[in-house]
Amino acid sequence: MNLDPTDLRILHYLQQDGRISNQELAEKVALSPSACLRRLRLLESEGIITGYRAVLSAERLGIELEAIVHVSLRQDVEDWHETFIKKVQLWPEVVTAYVITGASNYVLRVQARNLKHFSDFIVNQLNRTSGVTDIRSEIVLQKIKEREELLDLVVRK
Repeated sequence: MNLDPTDLRILHYLQQDGRISNQELAEKVALSPSACLRRLRLLESEGIITGYRAVLSAERLGIELEAIVHVSLRQDVEDWHETFIKKVQLWPEVVTAYVITGASNYVLRVQARNLKHFSDFIVNQLNRTSGVTDIRSEIVLQKIKEREELLDLVVRK
């Protein structure tokens, strides 16, 4: 799907406020409400918009610790990759997981209530997973940038 300037403005305003009413969105992008809604539904059906969600404050919810965890696995174990992926899906502490190139096989972004919770996860869950050979953790001291808006990347092509 080719995005025109109006589509990009719709996406821009939705990224700023996913709860904006269709009426207000239509006014901001200079469309009638029905035309705006048609475009919005097309963006959804084409998979450009994949969902809507609330952004929660980890701090206000009592999540005090975030860590980046590098994990290496033995690759001679049958179905090592698939087995690890299934395990990762079960762990609520893992909020993001990547298969990567380099010295380790995976990078996990882990959140925990505190250091005790994090330690328990590493020792009793991750370390006990079949095939794990190396775990390296880096505690996040301060988040200096977090961004989920993708339009700047699209517009700068």
